[in-house]
Amino acid sequence: MPLTPDQIIFWHYGFFTLNATIVFTWGVMLLLTVGSALITRKLSTDLKRSRWQNFLEIVVSGMVKQIEQVGLPHPEKYLGFLGTLFLFVATAALCTVLPGYSPPTGSLSTTAALALCVLVAVPLFGVEEQGLGGYLKSYIEPTVIMLPFNIISEVTRTLALAVRLFGNMMSGAMIIAILLTIIPFLLPIVMTALGLLTGMVQAYIFSILAAVYIAAAVRTRGKKTGPDAEHDAEHDAEHDAEPDAEPDAEPDAEHDSGPDAATSQ
Repeated sequence: MPLTPDQIIFWHYGFFTLNATIVFTWGVMLLLTVGSALITRKLSTDLKRSRWQNFLEIVVSGMVKQIEQVGLPHPEKYLGFLGTLFLFVATAALCTVLPGYSPPTGSLSTTAALALCVLVAVPLFGVEEQGLGGYLKSYIEPTVIMLPFNIISEVTRTLALAVRLFGNMMSGAMIIAILLTIIPFLLPIVMTALGLLTGMVQAYIFSILAAVYIAAAVRTRGKKTGPDAEHDAEHDAEHDAEPDAEPDAEPDAEHDSGPDAATSQ
């Protein structure tokens, strides 16, 4: 029984090997590409919409809300990257119901590639938001002694992303294969359903952790930037420009216009 799809070889010539990881990875990519094209080719802005469009809008709005709750102020900016991660891992897990299919996320090479994408995306988003100097400065905060520890943290959390996803997906497929040989009836169906749930959870965790890492990279230290900062600055300037109110002037005027004022006249 192969532990990972890397061990399932379809074709080999020289140094080139076509294994199940490559085949099923491209299969999932093709499924996502064709599915997205079919769903989005006839989008409607009216109340009458197709079921697939309603499903797509639910998925996209849910992703946007989750990204916003992580702490990223403009979730649409990160939706393409984080949404693709989630859909790829989730689709790879859902396709396990197909006979003969092995999830490509059960290979350490696939999960390592996804984690490397996160490793590259985090500094790119951080530099775009804070600038090169501001992002590099975060590595030496609160003191320059933290520089090696912050660099080690970047590498180890990337490794943790890859190993966590690989371990969960590989172990789930292995348990189902073992149960199919021992009890080939009802129990494997239950374990398959549990494996689907585990795959969806892993897709959620992977994308949320990537969003958390990006949020930590783009978050500024102690000040706001962008349109929100400009709006707050304009509001503060208008507030400072307003003269101080004189609450006692109106009551005094009313008091002076009373009976005593008429008597004094």
